[in-house]
Amino acid sequence: MREIILKPEPLTRELFAPFGDVIETDGAHHYPINQGNTERFHDLANIDVKASNGRPLINIFRGKPMSLPFNVTGMERHPLGSQAFFPCSLVRFLVLVATADAEPTPDDLRLFITNGKQGVNYSRGTWHHYLLTLNEETDFVVIDRGGKEPNCDEIEFLASTKILIPEW
Repeated sequence: MREIILKPEPLTRELFAPFGDVIETDGAHHYPINQGNTERFHDLANIDVKASNGRPLINIFRGKPMSLPFNVTGMERHPLGSQAFFPCSLVRFLVLVATADAEPTPDDLRLFITNGKQGVNYSRGTWHHYLLTLNEETDFVVIDRGGKEPNCDEIEFLASTKILIPEW
């Protein structure tokens, strides 16, 4: 059996650009509103939901913590729209992705870890793992595409390859 060990990279806008947007206030365009009582951080992600008459959905996903080491067995993607995740509390979580170019192999995977104040917006078609929440159950605001057409493709990796996210 072949084994692949994934170690998380820090999540930065530059490193994550092939997969989507990092949602964070650091370095973002901002300005005061509401007579100076509020700071608006503007246009943080490219929400893409218009394909095939889609409409935006705002959801709450509650992720249960995973145990490490974790064996990755598959991925999913949303071919008709982007999908954004932002934690409702200051927590770090893992982000496992592959580009939308083709169905990924285990060798195509990239693993990132957030700094506790970041979210992500997966571009349309980006392969990603479901929520990889660490340490505690966590709620996420999720913005994605609604509509009549199916918008989730899933793949499973062959059992002959073990893809591990180890403790670090």
